[in-house]
Amino acid sequence: MRGARKRLCSALIVAYGLFSLYAAYTVFLRPRRPAAPRPAAPRPPHRGRRGSRGHVALGNEEWNPWEEDERKELVAAQQRYEANLKLIKNARSHLEQTSLSVQIWGKAAIGLYLWQHIFGGHLEPADVTAQWRQGSQKAGKSYFSFITGPSVVPGYFSVEAENVVLILNGREKAKITYATQWLHYAQTLIETHKIYHVAVVLLGNEQCNNEWIQPYLKRNGGFVNLLFVTYDYALVNEEDIFQWPLGVATYRNFPVVEPSWSMLRDPRSYLCNFLGTVYKNSSRETLMEILKQDGFDKLCWIAAREQWQPQETNKSLKNYQDALLQSDLTLCPVGINTECYRIYEACSYGSLPVVEDVMTPGDCGNSSMYHSAPLQLLKTMGAPFIFIKNWKELPAVLEKEKKMSLQEKIQRRKKLLEWYRNFKAWMKQKLINTLEKSFLPTDKG
Repeated sequence: MRGARKRLCSALIVAYGLFSLYAAYTVFLRPRRPAAPRPAAPRPPHRGRRGSRGHVALGNEEWNPWEEDERKELVAAQQRYEANLKLIKNARSHLEQTSLSVQIWGKAAIGLYLWQHIFGGHLEPADVTAQWRQGSQKAGKSYFSFITGPSVVPGYFSVEAENVVLILNGREKAKITYATQWLHYAQTLIETHKIYHVAVVLLGNEQCNNEWIQPYLKRNGGFVNLLFVTYDYALVNEEDIFQWPLGVATYRNFPVVEPSWSMLRDPRSYLCNFLGTVYKNSSRETLMEILKQDGFDKLCWIAAREQWQPQETNKSLKNYQDALLQSDLTLCPVGINTECYRIYEACSYGSLPVVEDVMTPGDCGNSSMYHSAPLQLLKTMGAPFIFIKNWKELPAVLEKEKKMSLQEKIQRRKKLLEWYRNFKAWMKQKLINTLEKSFLPTDKG
C-alpha cells in the first residue's frame, strides 16, 4: 500500500507539472496562425475599413480572421487545466483522509474471527483451504489489508504498510516458538525502517502464562507498541495491554452467521444443549449427573464425549449448529479456562449462554482491577447471559425456562443478537481507535 501511494503521488505531481507547462505554452509561446493573403487595396486616409466579418482595422493593426478560434482554444485550455487541477486536489484529499494504513498478518485462527466476524471483512479466495487469502477495507480514516494462509511466511510476501498488526498463537510451547520467529522478523523490519509500528493480537495461554512476550513490549525496551490478548490476563491496563475476545472456533470452520427471521421467531425444540467433552473429576461430570437426575437430559440436546476431538467434520459441524439453532439455552461449563468458544457460538445463533461463573486455576485475573473476573471483558460490556456459580442452580433455571412464553423468548433472542452485534462493532472501533491513537503522529505544537 505504501508503494502504491508513492506511485500515485508521483504520477499526480508529474500530471500537474505537464498541464502547467502546457497552459503556459498556450498563453505565452504558441505562435499565432498567419493571416490569409488578401488583394491590396488603396487605404483611404483618416478612415477605418470594415472587414468581411465585421472587424475593423484601425491604423497599422491587421485583421486576424482566426482570432475567435484562438480565443475559444485558450478558454478550452484553461478549462482543461482547471479540471486537472481539481483532479489532483481530489486525489490529494483522498490520500489525506486515509490517515493510517495497516497491514494485518493473520498467523493464528483468531485472525479470522477478527477479520470476518468483527471487521465484517471478506477474503479471496473463499476456499478456507487456500494457501493464500487476502482482503481489504477502509474503516473511518484507516485502510486495512489482511493476509493469511500457510504461504504467508516471513520474507516471502510484500510488506505494504508502515504499520502492522501481527496475530499470533501463544497457547503452548510449540506455538510460542513459531510466534517468536514472526516477532524477530517484525523486529528486523523495524530496525531496517521497513515498518514503524507493530501491534500484536495474541491467543494467550489458557492459564495466562504469557511472560514470554513481555520483553517484546515497548514498555520493556522492545518494539511492540500494543498488545491485545485473550483471557483475563492480569497485566491488562487499558493503556498498552488490552483484553481481546476469544471468539468462535474458526480453526474448526465455524462460520459467520447472519440472523434470520426463523432464527429469531421460530419455536425451538430443546430447552438447552451441551455437546462437548466431559473431563474426569470436572464440573462437567456434575453437570451431566444433574441433568440425568432431574430428567432434563430428555428435554435438552446432550452429546457428551470422553476425549476432546480437535478436528471437525462437515457432519459434526452441522450437528453442532443444529443444536445451537434448536435450543433456547446453551450450557457453557468451564474447561481449562472459563472463557470458551461455545459462548460466542451460542450468541451467533441466539441461544442464550448459561455460563459457569468460576475462576479456573492459573494466573488469570489476579489483579485488583479484575473485580468482575472471570469474563471481565464480557461483563464490562453488559453481556445478557445467565451466570451461575454451581450447576446445582441449573434445575431452577430450566424450570423457569419451561414456563416462558414464545414471545418472551423472542424478545430475549432479540436482545442477545443485538448485544452481540454491538459487542463486535465496539471491539472493532476500539481496535481502530487504539491503533490510530498510538500510531498516528500527534501535533505537539
